[in-house]
Amino acid sequence: MSAWVIWMVAAGLLAVGEIVSLSFFMGPIAIAAVIAGVAALAGAGTALQLLVFIVASIASLGVLRPIARRHLRTPARIRTGTAALVGSRAVVLERVDVDGGSVKLAGEVWSARTYDEDEVLEPGARVQVVQIEGATALVSNGLG
Repeated sequence: MSAWVIWMVAAGLLAVGEIVSLSFFMGPIAIAAVIAGVAALAGAGTALQLLVFIVASIASLGVLRPIARRHLRTPARIRTGTAALVGSRAVVLERVDVDGGSVKLAGEVWSARTYDEDEVLEPGARVQVVQIEGATALVSNGLG
């Protein structure tokens, strides 16, 4: 089997590993494997292929991973959409339990469920939004 094919198979396996793990560690290494595969296809020897792979791995990890990690840790003040509502305070309008209810959140009425299945929240209670699932806010009294 040609060296470039081996590099491409390795890149594919690393890409699948990245999809499964979502760590953004294997993805940049998969890119390096593709670059090494191109070097092999261009006729580079095994030692040069390995050198290209190592240098490309370090470079892609050093450049791409910090950018991706910054985007994963977006501060609350920069978040948009429903992600910006997580951590917000809301007021219970209708009793909220595991089966449903409603809260006033950011000036709007939202359907809600308790985050903890055993929790029951009565009207007037101040709660915190733990998660948003579609158009339903998962709320809890014990988080803040």
